Amino acid sequence: MSSIIYIISMGLLLKKYQEEIVPALKKELGLKNLYQIPRVEKISLNIGIGRSLKDPQFLEIAEHTLTRISGQKPIQTKAKKSIASFKIRQGMVVGLAVTLRKKRMHDFLEKLISFTLPRIRDFRGIDEKAVDKQGNLTIGFREHIAFPEIRSDEIDKIHGIEVTIVTNAKTRENGLALFRKLGFPFKK
Repeated sequence: MSSIIYIISMGLLLKKYQEEIVPALKKELGLKNLYQIPRVEKISLNIGIGRSLKDPQFLEIAEHTLTRISGQKPIQTKAKKSIASFKIRQGMVVGLAVTLRKKRMHDFLEKLISFTLPRIRDFRGIDEKAVDKQGNLTIGFREHIAFPEIRSDEIDKIHGIEVTIVTNAKTRENGLALFRKLGFPFKK
C-alpha cells in the first residue's frame, strides 16, 4: 500500500518547491534575486564499516543495502592513513558512500520526508542542531530498517546510515527555513 502512495506522490515535492516554496522563501528571507534562494544541491549517504572491518560479508550486506536505498552503486571509501589503535591500515575499506543529484535526489528527499522519518521508532522530530553553519542537514539513522526498500524478513545485520543534505544556503537560518518549508519535522 505505501509503495503505491509513493509512486503517486513522486515529483510532487519538486513541483511544490517551484510553485510554493520559492516565492515563500523569497518573501520570508527578503531576497531579491531568484538565484539567492536556498535549494538542495546534493544528498550524500554513508555507511561506516567500523566494527565489522574484518567481516567481508558485512561489507557485501551494507553495499547491497545502500544500493537498494539509493538506486545506484556505492563507492568504497578507503583509509588515508594507518591508525594502529583502530587496527586500520592505509588503503583498507572503511566505508561506503553514494551521492545523489537531480531526479534521484528529489525522489529520495520526498521518500525521506514522507515515509522514512515517520517509520522511525520513538521519533520526536529532528533537532535543529543537526543543521550546520552553512545550512546543511545531517541525519544519522541507527537502524537501516526505517527505509521502505528494506524488508524486515531479509535482514541479516542491522547497521546505521548517515544522510547529509547539502544546500547552497549561506547561513544556518536560511537552511533551517528551507528545511521547514520542505516539510522536515523539527523538534519544538
